[in-house]
Amino acid sequence: QVQLVESGGGLVQAGDAVRLSCVVSGRFISSYAMGWFRQAPGEEREFVAHISWDFTTYYADSVKGRFTISRDNPKNTVYLQMNSLKPEDTAIYYCGLSPRTSRFRDGREYDYWGQGTQVTVSS
Repeated sequence: QVQLVESGGGLVQAGDAVRLSCVVSGRFISSYAMGWFRQAPGEEREFVAHISWDFTTYYADSVKGRFTISRDNPKNTVYLQMNSLKPEDTAIYYCGLSPRTSRFRDGREYDYWGQGTQVTVSS
């Protein structure tokens, strides 16, 4: 059984930094691509960042230069370092696991998801 568990969210102030973690069990992530998505109230889930099995990274334009995705394969964990947070970054953040690296901005390409962690940025 594959499980993804996110953690690290919370209430922070604009300009603060937060690091999210996603621990995977039931699969060794070294052969998989991983992604972070987010969903704000009343909005659709949107792509945030992606890291392929070879550590190539991609970002949404809205977070480029502020967020960094990374992976620690021995720990079976993916991270999202979020700096210079803005109120518009407020959302539930989800990590996903995908056996594919194409169309990584499409949530349908991910086979497994975590339950999400809430990040709230106050102004």
